[in-house]
Amino acid sequence: MKPGFVIMEKLNKMDRLEIDNILKVDELNSELEFEQATAIQGKLRWMVKEDSSLEPIRQHLMALIEKYETKNWENEAEITDEQIKESDLAEKIVNAEIQFIQKRKELIKEKLKENGMNQKDLGRILGHRQNYMSELVNGVRPFSRDDIVIIHRLFGIDFNDLIPPFLKKEVTNHINMTLGELKNTKARLKYKDLEAV
Repeated sequence: MKPGFVIMEKLNKMDRLEIDNILKVDELNSELEFEQATAIQGKLRWMVKEDSSLEPIRQHLMALIEKYETKNWENEAEITDEQIKESDLAEKIVNAEIQFIQKRKELIKEKLKENGMNQKDLGRILGHRQNYMSELVNGVRPFSRDDIVIIHRLFGIDFNDLIPPFLKKEVTNHINMTLGELKNTKARLKYKDLEAV
């Protein structure tokens, strides 16, 4: 098997901060994971009121966040300029993700209202329980390809407003590495294309 295929196979095995995997995570490995965990924990804080089964995940995220902060940010004398740059970039990426999810959520709610429907109705159409639907709309869980296509066809929402344009760090690293290995190619992506912010 070629190295590129091995890398992509590993990437597809587990998205560490997907809601179903969070309890399996022992520690956060980067500023981006830290920022993402913080954003997810913030959403779960109020989602727990509707679905108490999310509380163990929220508590685990809080412990992961605290552990990361203690390990990486507690001693001010050890904080480097590179660490601050990484933190700033991670915050920028997560803020862009949050804005995208919020815009998508508003578009879906607007279309539901226009069509005399609610989120529960959409969940029934997509075959999802109410709490699961809330996780999808709030960006805690990713929509499936079928969900996106159905929402697009039902409401005419543009795919660009439904499909997040963000790539995972591992994927951007793989693309950069592969482009660097290819000879005689004119294809290049700028950093902003890879991060989509």
